[in-house]
Amino acid sequence: MTTRISPLRDFLGRESTSGVIVLVAAGLGLITANSPLSESYFSTLDFRIALGSGWFLLDFSILKIINYLFMSIFFFVVGLEIKRELTTGHLATLKKAMLPFVAAIGGMAFPALIYLAIAGQVAPGGWGVPVATDIALAVGLLTMIGPSVAASLRSFLLALAVIDDIGAILIIAFVYSTGINFSWLVAALLSIAFIAILKKARVTSMIVYSLFAFTLWFSLYKTGVHPTLAGVILGLLTPNIVREQTNLDDIEDGSVSVVEWLEHKFHPVSTFIVVPVFAFANTGVVITSESIKTASQSLIAWGIFFGLVIGKPLGVLFASLLAKRINVADLPEGVTKSSLVATGSAAGIGFTVAIFIANLAFKDSQTQDIAVLAVIVASVVSALLSLVLFKTIVRK
Repeated sequence: MTTRISPLRDFLGRESTSGVIVLVAAGLGLITANSPLSESYFSTLDFRIALGSGWFLLDFSILKIINYLFMSIFFFVVGLEIKRELTTGHLATLKKAMLPFVAAIGGMAFPALIYLAIAGQVAPGGWGVPVATDIALAVGLLTMIGPSVAASLRSFLLALAVIDDIGAILIIAFVYSTGINFSWLVAALLSIAFIAILKKARVTSMIVYSLFAFTLWFSLYKTGVHPTLAGVILGLLTPNIVREQTNLDDIEDGSVSVVEWLEHKFHPVSTFIVVPVFAFANTGVVITSESIKTASQSLIAWGIFFGLVIGKPLGVLFASLLAKRINVADLPEGVTKSSLVATGSAAGIGFTVAIFIANLAFKDSQTQDIAVLAVIVASVVSALLSLVLFKTIVRK
């Protein structure tokens, strides 16, 4: 039986639905952490599972299994989407890519600079937290708003968010990885080489690729580079060529690529299982009058908050206007300054990736909790600002 798909529409539809599920999961995480189940919640996440011994030892808590292993699936889907956008999507040509590229650079630079201006003397390493955009929640918000948002703005935000993800991935790889073990780095490079050879030989067995995917993940873990980057690498290595044997039919162009086929398989797992589980496990911050007072007095929290709420929209606006002024790119049809600010506010919804980076940037749990709380509050405020702007100023 043939299943008809529309890759871009299906992607956006799943991301929109996932946004609601993620919010529910995050809310449940917060509620559970502040309920009589709190002790069971944290002890379960801290429960350790050991596999193997010696050089093959994997000793992870449940939380690390979620953040290291499950999130590799999320980043694999991110890698697939980046590959699709770069080859056949909104970033396939230089002209298409320039505006979201410049806007994304501004949307990452301004939050980082604002964070450093506020908290640079206290914890400069946290500058990477407010640079991230959560595609699911940002795109979901614009979809929920409806006719107030021009179709060109949704495409612009999607492309911007994809480039933002590339930036976040590079930050994780080069800023938040630990000391490099070069022996295991060689093993990781060999895994990539074998995958490239298999691809060249047109091997299609998922079992064979899964074996080398695990060796790549394990090698990166041993190298000191965050192992979730294996997912991104695998996504980018996936050939965007027509898959010959499939029961899928693309209603847009009649053919289904390997990238689209894999997205169809893995995207639902990522959006409806992996990301909600991650949100539930990582938003469990104990909120007391003392913790609120500590967060309100924390320069780290304010740096993250203003980085996302103020830095994102200002960065997107100024970078976009600069690109237009120097004739590097044209603004999408029907786009105004106010709609750019509203879109930039939607990009200020950092959430999933921002929380992920917060857990890498800060080592002690108290600072991590402060950062996570700041990300949650800033994401909610950014979403509300975007909603208000689209419903009032932009509509006029």
